[in-house]
Amino acid sequence: MNNEKLSPASVNKKLLKLEHWCLSDNKLQRALVFADFIEAFGFMSRVALLAEAMNHHPEWSNVYNRVEIYLTTHDAGGITELDFALAGRINGLLGE
Repeated sequence: MNNEKLSPASVNKKLLKLEHWCLSDNKLQRALVFADFIEAFGFMSRVALLAEAMNHHPEWSNVYNRVEIYLTTHDAGGITELDFALAGRINGLLGE
């Protein structure tokens, strides 16, 4: 997979096809709300397994039933195809 930083135009074009994600501070961002802490933590565990398999780890936070995810490729200095691939797989975990 291409691990080069995408141009702003490419990011915006790809973002149009990626539901529920937006651009925040030059990172892909998604906020989720679950029924409770257990559901949120279970989701994070599933994402952690995906991220580890891809060797690409999100920046994220969890407060009770809320999870915020930020994706960027630090080695490339911005958003790459890898970020979009992980975002798509996260959407897949949610049945989207």
